[in-house]
Amino acid sequence: MNKGLTDISGLQVGHWTNKEGGTGCTAILCPPEGAVCGVDVRGGAPGTRETDLLRPECSVEKVHAIMLAGGSAFGLAAADGAMRWLEEHGRGYDVGVAKVPIVPAAILFDLPMITPKARPDAAAGYAACQAASDAAVVNGTIGAGTGATVGKILGLRQATKGGIGSASKHITNGIVVSALVALNAFGAVIDPKTGEIIAGPRKPIGKGFVDPVEAAQGFIGQTIARAREAWSERANTTLAVVATNVILTKAQATKVAQMAHDGLARTIRPIHTLFDGDVVFALSHGDKKADVSLIGALAADVLAEAVINAVQSATGLGGVPAMKEL
Repeated sequence: MNKGLTDISGLQVGHWTNKEGGTGCTAILCPPEGAVCGVDVRGGAPGTRETDLLRPECSVEKVHAIMLAGGSAFGLAAADGAMRWLEEHGRGYDVGVAKVPIVPAAILFDLPMITPKARPDAAAGYAACQAASDAAVVNGTIGAGTGATVGKILGLRQATKGGIGSASKHITNGIVVSALVALNAFGAVIDPKTGEIIAGPRKPIGKGFVDPVEAAQGFIGQTIARAREAWSERANTTLAVVATNVILTKAQATKVAQMAHDGLARTIRPIHTLFDGDVVFALSHGDKKADVSLIGALAADVLAEAVINAVQSATGLGGVPAMKEL
């Protein structure tokens, strides 16, 4: 038991990390035959690839990998590298003349962390696939979470480090639900057990955190141009993958992705803003049977746990300290 996404048999996770540039990417490889996948996009500023084909009414049922990357829209190029790796290994949707790998992808905004010139590219995506394994997921300042931060209402340098987090839950009859998150939220991270902020915008003077919703009220009355200038370095996005070994249709996987967003809502305040591009993918691979609503509820639970693990595992980078360093 890895206590993370790879507790689902057949799933592998690999990271490519560039700490000098403050960015990276994370590949989630599915079994050779693929896995059923759904998606739910809630944020107001998403950057995605191949998510339209995941709509329940579309024909393609399975995907062969998911790519999460930093680098803003530039980082979508990492999926090209995943496609090359998958093709070399004979994986893809058989169209007769070739096998076309299906690789949905989503990106987060980390360009201001160290240098905007550092971005995951096709070579980075390929390397993440090469590094993928079914071992326990490495959490923290790694992969797509390398340049991730939380709580940027007062600017990047008052933020707290985010990163990669993973978690899983095993219940009766061998049923498993797991999650992986690349946490790069505009909002602060809340411990759902106490309701307290544990990572977010740090007070300019003294210790502790500022409530970002209260701080955002200071923008009321500003001109639109002034407000947009203030937000210029605070773009964000939290990306997640939840998975189960329960048999799901694509429509059911989409419902699980929708319900899993509740885990983000429990732990991030605010969530799904116009400055976030929050995306949750849901994968199904296995032969277990269970009610889809139960799986969705458990997906929300493990995703909330993954968010907490992300900030607890992170280490500081680029002048932004981690929770455990404060």
